Amino acid sequence: MAAARLGRPLPGSSVLFLCDLQERFRDSIAAFPQIVTVAARLLQGCRILGVPALVTEQRPDVLGPTVPELGAQDLPRIPKTAFSMVGAAGPLLGDPKIRSVLLCGIEAQACVL
Repeated sequence: MAAARLGRPLPGSSVLFLCDLQERFRDSIAAFPQIVTVAARLLQGCRILGVPALVTEQRPDVLGPTVPELGAQDLPRIPKTAFSMVGAAGPLLGDPKIRSVLLCGIEAQACVL
């Protein structure tokens, strides 16, 4: 079987979704500090490349805000009540110029559904 070819994130056709990296998960997710460190590095790289990013927060009134060490304070934050990001990020996904989405978050079976 041929190896899958991964593209590179390009400004104008890519977007980064940072999903539910919130305070309440800090003590309940294994390796949470390392996950946030990698997510912050990914965000930094996307900033350098000019790839836009957005943050989703699952019920921020209950689970708290996105952790500050992510460095995403200036990004749009989209609250959501469903597990899926699709409803929250729908307007971006409907843009015909967007050809790739970089997903970063915790609990892929729920938060990055």
